[in-house]
Amino acid sequence: MSEVLEMHPLNCDASPAPRQSKAEHLIQQLNATNAKKVALLMVLGFVAYHGILNWQYGSDSCQWLLSKGRFKGDNEWQPYGCMMHKYTQTDTRRCLRYLAFWGNRNYFVFVGDESIRALYQSFINHLHPSDDDNVSTTLLGVPKNGDFEERQLNMHARYIYANQVDPPLLDTLNKLDDVKELPVILILGFTYRNFLAGNVTDELVKQFTNNLTRLVVPFDELVSHKTKVLWKLQDHINEEKVEESPWKAVLNDDINRLNAAALSVFRYSDVIVWKSAWQIAYGLVDSAMEGFRLSDLGLRHEVQILINMYCNDYMNYNDGTCCASAEPYTNLQIVSFAILGVCLTLVAVMLLRRWCLHLRGHTFYTPLVQPSSYQNLHTANATASGILTNGSTSFAFSIMDFFTPLAMLGLIMSYFYLCDRTNFFMKENKYYSEFSFWIPVGYVFALGIFFTEESRFTKVLNRDQTDELKGWIMLVVLIYYMTGAHRVLPIHMHIKLLISSYLFITGYTHFSYMWQTGGNSAFVRFFQVMFRLNFVTVILCFCMNRPYQFYYFVPLLSFWLCVIYFVLSLPPRISAQSVDSHPLHYLYLVAKFIGCFSVITILFMSEVFFERIFLTRPWKALFVSTDDDIHEWWYQWKLDRYTVTFGMIFAACFHTAQKYSIFDDNNHGNLFARRTSITVTLLALLSVCLYTTFSFLCRNEQECEEIHSYIVFIPIVGYIVLRNISGILRTRYSAFFAWFGRISLELFICQYHIWLAADRHGVLVLLPGFPTLNMIITSFIFVCASHEVHRITQTLLPYAVPNDWKLVMRNFVIFLIILIPVGRADGMF
Repeated sequence: MSEVLEMHPLNCDASPAPRQSKAEHLIQQLNATNAKKVALLMVLGFVAYHGILNWQYGSDSCQWLLSKGRFKGDNEWQPYGCMMHKYTQTDTRRCLRYLAFWGNRNYFVFVGDESIRALYQSFINHLHPSDDDNVSTTLLGVPKNGDFEERQLNMHARYIYANQVDPPLLDTLNKLDDVKELPVILILGFTYRNFLAGNVTDELVKQFTNNLTRLVVPFDELVSHKTKVLWKLQDHINEEKVEESPWKAVLNDDINRLNAAALSVFRYSDVIVWKSAWQIAYGLVDSAMEGFRLSDLGLRHEVQILINMYCNDYMNYNDGTCCASAEPYTNLQIVSFAILGVCLTLVAVMLLRRWCLHLRGHTFYTPLVQPSSYQNLHTANATASGILTNGSTSFAFSIMDFFTPLAMLGLIMSYFYLCDRTNFFMKENKYYSEFSFWIPVGYVFALGIFFTEESRFTKVLNRDQTDELKGWIMLVVLIYYMTGAHRVLPIHMHIKLLISSYLFITGYTHFSYMWQTGGNSAFVRFFQVMFRLNFVTVILCFCMNRPYQFYYFVPLLSFWLCVIYFVLSLPPRISAQSVDSHPLHYLYLVAKFIGCFSVITILFMSEVFFERIFLTRPWKALFVSTDDDIHEWWYQWKLDRYTVTFGMIFAACFHTAQKYSIFDDNNHGNLFARRTSITVTLLALLSVCLYTTFSFLCRNEQECEEIHSYIVFIPIVGYIVLRNISGILRTRYSAFFAWFGRISLELFICQYHIWLAADRHGVLVLLPGFPTLNMIITSFIFVCASHEVHRITQTLLPYAVPNDWKLVMRNFVIFLIILIPVGRADGMF
């Protein structure tokens, strides 16, 4: 993408530029810089929009959970603006046990008619373990007064039958207020005694309203004692199915009138009207049993809502944000944002100074060509300073070049924090279906094929081709995470294959660099690549309060990069020139590969030995999760334990075959003769098809992943052969995929917080109510932010990693010194 640069004044003798048409001018404006400006305006607009929503309706997601929602495919319930964790029986009992441990009395009271009784039964059935003989419960088939109690959970649930407001009900509510152990949740819902007889007149509605008014005072008293009171609206019925039932005289219009009366009465009280329960029943009215009984699916949804409301704020499930408080900030986050805020302030002051000098007649120029991010820091500064008007402005521009990217990074991190560490923006659960996964995949590949171009390279796995490969891999992986397709084992295994392909290409690329250069400047290159991999990740760890292992792909790449450079840097260093002079170096190379395989296998065979190495301080903090658990690192490491070595071996075989002219990729022709090409193509197709067949036949995920570790190179090499054996395919590439490939790492890291939500367990919602349009908007902002983060990293790279190895070591020591107080606070020392 082009950058906007100021041009020199035109020469008077130069011929005038041809006039551009409006279409050409519009196309010229479609660049990354303008796209990021549009994204910034959209972010500001949505910040204002959600600020108004929070100001008018509050940011309490419990209100969203209980008031509104919608059905997704397969009748999955999605609350409005928050994520609902699917509580299993084990999860629920763990929550109640945790609250009981801290002295909470888990006391639930259900008061109402048959619909409330059915909800009570479903609630108990969800909690009651079939094999627990210590649970005392009464017969739930009785229409009046049921009790359920379990001492292990300090839990008591009670059902009280009521079909109208009468003195016994008021007396019961007053007794609840008088006892010391108040219910934590009180659910009520009923109409009046003769409701099933029909004939709901205005006088009956008025009387019903007056009766409900008598409940407001006792309800407010209960709420003042920290009891959450929910009024469940009367469910809609299926009038076509209730002809032969006691409900045959009831009309939905009458139900709506009574519900409207309840809404008007409780509008200004502390009672929460449970509207989402009515919406669930309305959405499932066709499946209502006997036409008026809510189906088991609807009851399960309502029970899940109750448990989410009660447990989410205590259990801290990542996919349960409804009724959960925002994560508290830490001292490290305060310091990190303070430093970025200082950078932002300095840039604002310097821009203000420049503007004042401009008003006084000072002229500033920008260079025609921006210095490369891989150039020497001093050269870059000298280039920028040589065209300035005086020394003071030269120093100012040097400071601006350094602090402006940090200021932009501060703004981006603020947006990250707002999206994923607060309840300011909304979040929703992921939803998987065949269409939700395959339609975006097909659309992305259609765009990729449309934007194909002629490559300037003819080599196998040239830069355009590897960028293209990384691009489409990352896009498919992002769609996989967005849709939650991990539940489908064949898709899950193919995504693991794509991630392994990324690591395979990493091994191939860095081995090829060492092979062709002989290790010259390998030290500086190593730190350059490590900086590009880890700069944004480390900043996110500081600003988002997450461990380094949370962004598992970056630690994985960084670890294997260290392994690659360690193995290849061991004497003797082996390169294309060294094997020409000393053919014995081939044996040394084989010995290095065997040694690498041996060490990896030893670590894999003993998980205790593995943990002893990686749990050693001070690097322990790099490999454990928030819970001080290393199993996530163990899982990711062992899954691709041989993949990078496979990539290096493939690179060695490839370059050796190229040296002995087994194939020729210096032209636009095919790699092999026609008959050989057909044979190799069939074998490559067979290798890819075999892995796909394996992924469909394998039924156990653990067994699939174990076999995957040994055979992963087969489909990868097959794809490389299919992609390169034809000269026509080898010399063309998708510019669309290649563009995304250049920012693939930033895309993977940034998705955690500004595209997905709740640490990648949900989906960020900027535009509620329009899921498809919301996905398009959040995707656009996400890609623009990732591109800007990539640009910032490239801009700061020459400052952090100059070409002089002494300066590199100085900066590295400074970084370690900065990490010392962080490490001490984190328990690294």
